[in-house]
Amino acid sequence: MAEKRPVIALAGASGYIGQNLMGKLRKHADIIALSRSGDQKEDEEQVTWRSCDLYSMVDAEKGLKGADIAVYLVHSMLPSAKLTQGKFEDMDVILADNFAQAAKKQGVRQIIYLSGIIPEQEKNLSRHLKSRLEVEEILGAYGVPVTTIRAGLIVGPKGSSFPILKKLVKRLPFMILPKWTRTKTQPIALPDVLHALDSSIDNEEVKGRPVDVGGPDVMTYEMMMKRTAAVMGRKPLTVNVPFLTVELSKLWVRLVTGSSKEMVYPLIESLTHPMVTRQKNKVAGLSDGRISFEEAAGEALEKEEENKKGKSALPMFQPMQQDVRSVQRIPIPEGYDADWVGRYYVKWLENTLNPWVKTEVDEDNCCKIGIIFNQSPLLSFEYAKERSTEDRALYYISGGMLADSGKNVRGRLEFRKIPGRQEAIVAIHDYMPSLPWFFYKYTQAKAHLVVMALFRKHLEKWGNSTVLHHA
Repeated sequence: MAEKRPVIALAGASGYIGQNLMGKLRKHADIIALSRSGDQKEDEEQVTWRSCDLYSMVDAEKGLKGADIAVYLVHSMLPSAKLTQGKFEDMDVILADNFAQAAKKQGVRQIIYLSGIIPEQEKNLSRHLKSRLEVEEILGAYGVPVTTIRAGLIVGPKGSSFPILKKLVKRLPFMILPKWTRTKTQPIALPDVLHALDSSIDNEEVKGRPVDVGGPDVMTYEMMMKRTAAVMGRKPLTVNVPFLTVELSKLWVRLVTGSSKEMVYPLIESLTHPMVTRQKNKVAGLSDGRISFEEAAGEALEKEEENKKGKSALPMFQPMQQDVRSVQRIPIPEGYDADWVGRYYVKWLENTLNPWVKTEVDEDNCCKIGIIFNQSPLLSFEYAKERSTEDRALYYISGGMLADSGKNVRGRLEFRKIPGRQEAIVAIHDYMPSLPWFFYKYTQAKAHLVVMALFRKHLEKWGNSTVLHHA
């Protein structure tokens, strides 16, 4: 009798690494390919596409249904809505928490997560590496064993880091070398990363632990830039500029490469940390890549040229849905939970903005927020009792003058506790405002950020005793 093929759910299947990994996994497994645009994809042999927005726990649960293994290749460094407010690390919390809880509910037996190499000294990490470590902790918070493949700079034709490096080398007549270019790194070829991910499937030796993976060459970023230039047939002059700070480096790299600040800023911050594999996190057969940097860089550049030739022109104009995502992190008073924070927020809002703002909460915890002299509410929220817990209070945006009732199908507000921390994420998802977009962006959207900043400061300032007294 033939051995049953495992079912692997691949989150981020339409991305750069996901597409390449899918080709490798389908040889021995059935794939559930998860993507926000999954309904626009055609199913293939051993591959079933599912449309899945991981900001929605319902979508995450549906996406992972029937999966034995779940591979997590997701990050939130690019905006997911027309207007996205908040830090990428706070958005990563929501994505990872939904994924981990859904994996637990659907009986997934292993989560495999691709992260970055964490330096020996875990204090004072860059925002990007802190987020990667926090995601790793959240994915393992609900009992499903997590295998974290920690890799440094991945050398491939797409992605983020190597293409930016290539643009720097290609576009500059001479290479500026800030202090961070002397930091050691251990780049790894894309095929070696794919091998590590594939070899982790149902591998008992690596369940519940991190694994560092790196290529055969340890070098500084300066050496890597020079080697890339050599592969490209260039010999640019180099100029050491040790006084060029990280902040100035961000602006310089962004200007030269034309890349977005969402991609460049976290990357440059991380380059100040040594990204070299640690012996204690190595596993025989997984950790040591075999492909040299020059070989990997040459293949990446060659494939990039092939992709350019076969690339079809995109439409000049692609309309975007005028939706909003706003995510903020706040402290939770000791002894209280996210559900309490949600209810307390409504009371605090009326007390703070009195007498202009009035709130109303019924016995089912549904609430309305309005203004004086007007009986119609600005916004109405329906408490989703069946989807809420102590650690997550969910409210659907059900109406009000400031919501577009015709388009506001999935709009929701949630208060979510971060596993292992006395903090919560407050998030608005898929909100469709009724105000004209330009007016909304510079009035209501700004006002929301101010209100959330005041609420955060209130919780920070007063702490447990005063909050409890007013509760």
